[in-house]
Amino acid sequence: MDKLNLDKYKYLFLDRDGVINVERPSDYVKNIPEFVFIDKTLQAIRMLSSRFERIFIVTNQRGVGRGRMSVSDLEEVHSYMLSQIETSGGHIDRIYYCTDLTSDSINRKPNVGMAFKALADFPEIEFEKSIMVGNSISDIEFGNKLGMYTILVGDKYPEGHKIYENINAHYKNLYKFADSLLKIF
Repeated sequence: MDKLNLDKYKYLFLDRDGVINVERPSDYVKNIPEFVFIDKTLQAIRMLSSRFERIFIVTNQRGVGRGRMSVSDLEEVHSYMLSQIETSGGHIDRIYYCTDLTSDSINRKPNVGMAFKALADFPEIEFEKSIMVGNSISDIEFGNKLGMYTILVGDKYPEGHKIYENINAHYKNLYKFADSLLKIF
């Protein structure tokens, strides 16, 4: 990443599970005790908050659709997450989530419905001036469909996996991305 390339990016879209909090294999984060921030994520969001005009979370939450948790449970987790982010000096403008079960839902990533909900709420957003950070194929496809700069975080996919052909950058975690981005400026 070079400075000239990233100066134009004003909006940041983040996936939640595996980017902000530890993903629960074969399960969902159903309550506050199960929500565990990935190491240095709060610091990363604080750093990124000083750099981006708007930061959004876009997250598939199929656990609600499957009846493993309620919307109220999800909103309680999100309220806790936001309070911890704000206490740490970070800011999230809005969280968009999709509880639908089927892949044909316009709102379920990799489909782009949540991005257009954000655009309706914040008309200044320009997708080509946005970065999408995620840890899965659906996150990267979501960003690519919208013309966003796509960043994969984590180690979910082995070296040589086809996902690496469709991303702009890869980092170990959100903190490593934030740290490298702020070193450029």
